[in-house]
Amino acid sequence: MSSPKLLVTGSAGLIGSETVRHFAALGWQVHGIDNNMRADFFGPDGDTTWNLKRLQHDVPGYQHHVADIRDRAAILSLLEELPFQLLVHAAAQPSHDLAASRPFDDFDVNAAGTLNLLEATRRYRPEATFCFMSTNKVYGDAPNELPLVELDTRWEYARLEDRGGIAETFRIDQSKHSLFGASKVAADVMVQEYGRYFGMKTVCLRGGCLTGAAHSGAELHGFLAYLARCVVEGRPYRVFGYLGKQVRDNIDARDVCRLIERFHAEPRCGEVYNIGGGRGNSVSMLEAIASLEAIAERKLQWQYIPENRAGDHICYISNLDKLKAHYPGWDISIRLDDILQSIVKVLRSGTVTPA
Repeated sequence: MSSPKLLVTGSAGLIGSETVRHFAALGWQVHGIDNNMRADFFGPDGDTTWNLKRLQHDVPGYQHHVADIRDRAAILSLLEELPFQLLVHAAAQPSHDLAASRPFDDFDVNAAGTLNLLEATRRYRPEATFCFMSTNKVYGDAPNELPLVELDTRWEYARLEDRGGIAETFRIDQSKHSLFGASKVAADVMVQEYGRYFGMKTVCLRGGCLTGAAHSGAELHGFLAYLARCVVEGRPYRVFGYLGKQVRDNIDARDVCRLIERFHAEPRCGEVYNIGGGRGNSVSMLEAIASLEAIAERKLQWQYIPENRAGDHICYISNLDKLKAHYPGWDISIRLDDILQSIVKVLRSGTVTPA
């Protein structure tokens, strides 16, 4: 009996590379698509060549394809050739700041690239599971309308009924998303539509802060990984707005991979889940700085910029109730302190270096 086959886009990035490792360890044959456009978007800090080299060294049989998901003809041809039972689409332009200066690149990668992959899957592998890494930015800044209270180190939901976090029923329109958020909304809705209209097994995973030791963090994207890099390497860091008390929930990429495995085993059509670290893995900017300083035993030199990033969340915690109800037994297995420890360890090893 032949091994099941997986195709991963953005395979040298954080979620993509952990997906490659996770399924290869389960005996899958894995193909990856990545053209290192992250280096073009973010410069040397975003270069994922180091991570690709690790994959090629660590994962026997991994097959890499340098392709651009914006190239419709190339994607149609590649997916026609490659048999796969599961496609994990993790390639993206992931920065809401960068999108404003490169709107065509942002939309072409996030929205048009996703459509290219969906249609190629529908034509050639309609029975495959299609897992799309969406984002909590599809909700725009509407979560900021929830009543908040200011505590010593973080903002917090004021009402008890909000403390579980943002659920999938939260509205996605009539708010400021950033152009990145808008392009991901277009992709998110299209992934749902291919599931509902064509009966394909599709899912949108609306990520909170996806993180882990394999993250090539840059200032414009990769909050914890870049913050850790600044602490470890003695770089200056800038905090934008909200008094540094803005809150994010953080999930290690390995926990995301465990959920993808569960979804593929019990797929649904056109489904949507919020996926993040939940309340237990939530942290404010001030709290993250203090924790990383303690772990690295170094002080961070940081500057406060009063103006917040456009469309940025003040307090965002993913509500995981629907996800846990549909996939009982899945839960966060890697706690925030362990995530921080692993990022610092990899940074100190000297592994994360531009090629």
